[in-house]
Amino acid sequence: MMLSFFDQFMSPTYMGIPLIALAIALPWTLYPTPTSRWLNNRTLTLQGWFINRFTQQLLLPLNPGGHKWAVLLTSLMLFLITINMLGLLPYTFTPTTQLSLNMGLAVPLWLATVIIGMRNQLTAALGHLLPEGTPIPLIPVLIIIETISLFIRPLALGVRLTANLTAGHLLIQLIATAAFVLLPIMPTVAIVTATVLFLLTLLEVAVAMIQAYVFVLLLSLYLQENV
Repeated sequence: MMLSFFDQFMSPTYMGIPLIALAIALPWTLYPTPTSRWLNNRTLTLQGWFINRFTQQLLLPLNPGGHKWAVLLTSLMLFLITINMLGLLPYTFTPTTQLSLNMGLAVPLWLATVIIGMRNQLTAALGHLLPEGTPIPLIPVLIIIETISLFIRPLALGVRLTANLTAGHLLIQLIATAAFVLLPIMPTVAIVTATVLFLLTLLEVAVAMIQAYVFVLLLSLYLQENV
């Protein structure tokens, strides 16, 4: 029984072919396509309003040089939200519960921000490794600590997203199993458990959106330090 709880995080296969690529590509087909007409439907209007508001809030602390990342960060935000939300449906697979996928998103984007900082302002980028006014005996130790913290950033991005989504899915499955087992034995307790399950599902919907936002927000903060 304990092993079956983690079966939902295994990448599904069909005839030996992993279907994670299909799970990643599917969200892009669900977005409504903008038209050239003056008047759009409510879905397109809501989508445009959301993208504009999110882009404004995301780029507010960034310099004009960082505005080039607007399309990339907004697309990443929509992509992560859609994948996380689709993963809450029954009999579906959530690709963002795989650490390999999250690290594949976090490492290249983090590395791009570091390379931009090294290319545009090398002195300022290296200055982050040593705070101003540091005593001379502590300089080697602080440089090592700051360097380690710099390289831990992509790991923290990937692990945070993976751990939060994995924990939420496990809790939902555990409480759902408990409600199903208690239903013929103690119906009242099973109803209370089902109510808790409903509330937890609402919380997991919020977590799915918040974690996607946090992922992109931290990337924008890393970008802010290097532009």
